[in-house]
Amino acid sequence: MYRSRFAVCALFVLAAVCAAAFAGGAAGKWTAAIDTQVGVQNYTYDFKVDGDKLTGTAKSQFSESPITEGSIKGDAISFVETLTYQDMTMRVVYTGTVSGDEIKFNRKVGDIASEDFVAKRAK
Repeated sequence: MYRSRFAVCALFVLAAVCAAAFAGGAAGKWTAAIDTQVGVQNYTYDFKVDGDKLTGTAKSQFSESPITEGSIKGDAISFVETLTYQDMTMRVVYTGTVSGDEIKFNRKVGDIASEDFVAKRAK
């Protein structure tokens, strides 16, 4: 009975370590070229991870915005970027899945567009 309790505890610890590794794996710089309605936007994301909280910046050739409402749970990542385009402020909601050196993202630009793209870890 003692061994089975130990084995269960060891599995929980291993699962926690793996979850932390996934979360920490998103930290750093990532780049993406996003095909949008206004042309290709080249982005650099600089992610900082603290537990399940994600912060940092999203920078394109047009602007730089702080990442807000960011979270990372296992391989799931999400955050919000607030853009100003032609004097309009738009909320851009990102959701994605981290897999090694790639993140498959979907971003919803207000009620205007939904775009799928892949970000790659900057070398």
